[in-house]
Amino acid sequence: MRKSHPVRRAVLAGAATVSGIVLLLSLKPASDPGSASAAGGAAPPVAAQSPQGGRGAGAGTLTGDAAQTQYGPVQVRVTVSEGRITKAEAVQAPKGGQSDRVTADAVPKLNRAAVTAGTADIDAVSGATYTSAGYRKSLQSALDKAAAAAGPAESAGSAGPTESAGPAGQGTQVLTGDAAQTQYGTVQVRVTVSGGRITDAEALQAPRGGRSDQVTADAVPKLNRAAVTAGTADIDAVSGATYTSAGYKQSLQSALDRAGG
Repeated sequence: MRKSHPVRRAVLAGAATVSGIVLLLSLKPASDPGSASAAGGAAPPVAAQSPQGGRGAGAGTLTGDAAQTQYGPVQVRVTVSEGRITKAEAVQAPKGGQSDRVTADAVPKLNRAAVTAGTADIDAVSGATYTSAGYRKSLQSALDKAAAAAGPAESAGSAGPTESAGPAGQGTQVLTGDAAQTQYGTVQVRVTVSGGRITDAEALQAPRGGRSDQVTADAVPKLNRAAVTAGTADIDAVSGATYTSAGYKQSLQSALDRAGG
């Protein structure tokens, strides 16, 4: 009997080991923590948690072309956000002598006017006719760049109520008319047409030199406003600027013909 004790102990030890293994297996969870979280309890990715923003247009800063004036170049930079001018500044303006005073007085007024109007159709500052004209020209070129950059993004938006479209049925267009030759010089007009309506007009070229400078400075802003108001080239001539007015209307009509086509 004593000789069999070691064997019995070995058998009992083996049985105990097997029982322990079976017990451990019975206590093991059905899945480990990693598989449990992957089965649907995990937090969604960060991108999925982030609130989805709207499609509103972001802000953009655009610099217009430098406009040459009798007293020096004028160049305007604007910040446009959601289709509105939120800031305007002149990065170049006439300097030296009397120009320093004129610029210091006129530019802040022109900046404020640009933000208030939201277009380049702003009044000239008294005593700063040339600076004002250059400012408007450079401002318009900056706005043209903004419109060109925003156009594709806006057209990709969701459909909604649409404005009554013009003959071409298109969105915003910037069109330059043919240069019209007059007795005192060339007149050339550029217009912005949106939803079939003229929203802005400007003279890229107009008679200059001597008496023509004064006539142009007085007549062109009036013709620009008249074009926007009338929505056609059938506008009245400005008193004292018969030739300039005729050339303006001729160039304006050619620009509108392009829009219609």
